[in-house]
Amino acid sequence: MGRKPLAVVAFGGNALHPPDERGTQREQLRNASRAARRLMAFLRAGYRLLVVHGNGPQVGSILIQMEEASTKVPPFSLDVAVAMSQGSMGYMIGLALHNRMTRLGWTARVACVLTVVIVDENDPAFIQPTKPIGPFFTAYRASVLARKKRWTIVEDAGRGYRRVVASPRPREVLNLEAIQALLDQDYIVIAAGGGGIPVIRMERGLLRGVEAVIDKDYTSGLLASRLRADLFVILTGVPRVALYYNTPRQQWLDQMSVPEAERYMQAGHFPAGSMGPKVEAAIEYLRSGGTSVLITSIEALPQALKGKNGTRIVP
Repeated sequence: MGRKPLAVVAFGGNALHPPDERGTQREQLRNASRAARRLMAFLRAGYRLLVVHGNGPQVGSILIQMEEASTKVPPFSLDVAVAMSQGSMGYMIGLALHNRMTRLGWTARVACVLTVVIVDENDPAFIQPTKPIGPFFTAYRASVLARKKRWTIVEDAGRGYRRVVASPRPREVLNLEAIQALLDQDYIVIAAGGGGIPVIRMERGLLRGVEAVIDKDYTSGLLASRLRADLFVILTGVPRVALYYNTPRQQWLDQMSVPEAERYMQAGHFPAGSMGPKVEAAIEYLRSGGTSVLITSIEALPQALKGKNGTRIVP
């Protein structure tokens, strides 16, 4: 008997906490349940499943909570905040998957892996941090934090001052063997939430957490490559990738090759703040021997898996 094919699916933290909601626990549990219902399409299609989620809104909320309580409870570092979001979101997504499978009468085997990801301490991203995170500060509070914690803080469009951190590329997933072992036992695995907990490797192999965030699209692409996934799926806010997005010349794409995707990237069709990292992660996965990437929305996912929606990127 051949092994079941593996799908690695990545979706953003907005899937659980969209911009038009407060992000309450009840709302996020409800949204996790909706996502779980859509993810059943992979199991119906015969795939093993690895889920990677973003955590932007959630880790931002954790940082706001820590700032508001900072005079009463000492705040944690950013790497610990990422770990906290992995645990809470992994629990909610795992609970939703378990309950959905149980309702369908299927054996529910779901595991969440607290995932550490190694980054390079010499990554250029550390020289000029650009990723805004957490709360807005007054000018006075910003100056205190910049001096006391050596944070990089910038003025944000007249709304106040905000911390910016590095977003280095993932180099190695430390828990890869554990993830593989669970997948081989037919578990649905939730891993590398928020792109992973960022650490650097020091002398003698010791690890140290760093104040950074890793793009979940790059980490999910790295996982898809290392695990030799048969399908890499990136879920986003639109059903297909488009050229000239949100202009009168907008053109939806059903499929593109790696050379076409690279040309569109160079032409500026996929900005760094939106579709760019997704297409770049897809290209890296395919260049490393991957077979197929699907970019679509979670609502269009069932139809996209049948070839009736979404954008396929092929070698």
